[in-house]
Amino acid sequence: MVIKGHSDKEDYLSSTQNPKIKQVLNLQQKSALRRKTGLFVVEGKREVQHCMDAGFAVETLFVTADNSDWDGWQGQRFRVSAEVYEKIAYRGSTEGVVAVVRSKALTLEDIPLGDHPLLMILESVEKPGNLGAILRSADAAGADAVIVCDPLTDLYNPNLIRASLGAIFTVPCVACSSVECIRFLKERHIRILTAQLQDSHLYYDTDMQGATAIVMGTESTGLTDSWRQAADAHIRIPMLGELDSLNVSVSAAILLFEAVRQRNG
Repeated sequence: MVIKGHSDKEDYLSSTQNPKIKQVLNLQQKSALRRKTGLFVVEGKREVQHCMDAGFAVETLFVTADNSDWDGWQGQRFRVSAEVYEKIAYRGSTEGVVAVVRSKALTLEDIPLGDHPLLMILESVEKPGNLGAILRSADAAGADAVIVCDPLTDLYNPNLIRASLGAIFTVPCVACSSVECIRFLKERHIRILTAQLQDSHLYYDTDMQGATAIVMGTESTGLTDSWRQAADAHIRIPMLGELDSLNVSVSAAILLFEAVRQRNG
């Protein structure tokens, strides 16, 4: 059911069977549709604001009937019933806003590099929650970019966006092949540090003050040989217990903040 609102830009949606609501649900669930349409879904006031601040084009906002935070927004907006919002919202405490957004495909050439860039490189990381958590750490550490090589999940997966708390918009994030990334780093003389157990040195004994790319693979298989061979140094985190690895997002945070420690004395 659609009830005309007080302006031409706002209607009230009360049916979960409305085509626009079905589109939101399909975009949340189907990566193929996200790729085909170039649209994705963002949920939460903070996340939507970060998205807008980063220059992403918001196609449509869906807000709860009592939400006045977006009254000044000039784009297409729909008020939705509590039942409809509950259907399209992944979590309860998201300030009553869900947005459909136009994606942007960043390339390696779009990454803004300073004199001593700090990059986080991830090869074939498949869990959206891990990638989202790494983006949060990259934002906190002031990393210049996160580069996802040979990705197994798309960058606009709703679980990734939620786990990143909007850091997918505050940190440049590029998807490419490992071959392209290695060439990019070598051409710019950015030192490649691969996180691996074999033939490696303790991470805090390795210089990260210059232009640095920290490269991590999956928890199960690690990095491929192409990265091991391209590396300028191999680094490891000491494991003093019975297990031989940490969650990849925890490891990434440790290594990123070692770079911060070295650079800030």
